[in-house]
Amino acid sequence: MATIDQQFVEYIVKTLVNNPDKVSVDRIIDEKGVLLSLTVDPEDIGRVIGKRGATAQSLRTLLRALGTKNDARYNLKIVNSDELDGAKPAAKPAAKEDAPAEAEAPAEDILDDEPTEEAEESSALAEKTRAELADLDDLDI
Repeated sequence: MATIDQQFVEYIVKTLVNNPDKVSVDRIIDEKGVLLSLTVDPEDIGRVIGKRGATAQSLRTLLRALGTKNDARYNLKIVNSDELDGAKPAAKPAAKEDAPAEAEAPAEDILDDEPTEEAEESSALAEKTRAELADLDDLDI
């Protein structure tokens, strides 16, 4: 029988995904608290994680609120079911060999020594995101 926390996560996730019958939540209790492992259909993993992890973070926030009510610490782990099956994620298709060479950018354009403003902003955003993710990993939910 599923506990209230499992039912809670399962209910929310089933409303988000296209394949609700493939949603499962496993519960493990250890010295750090309660670990809920969420498994969904590989097609739905993006829906559960959301853009920039927003949906997953929202699920964790809701679990934190539930934990406050129940005096428990919850962690949510989203399991990639592709890895469980032993299958590797699908590789990106290789470029067609018969594609015209003109479609490729000249090498001198690619090896520009000075980074553009857009590249610098992207790099700064990536560093900020890495720092935020590191902070999230340190949280005990």
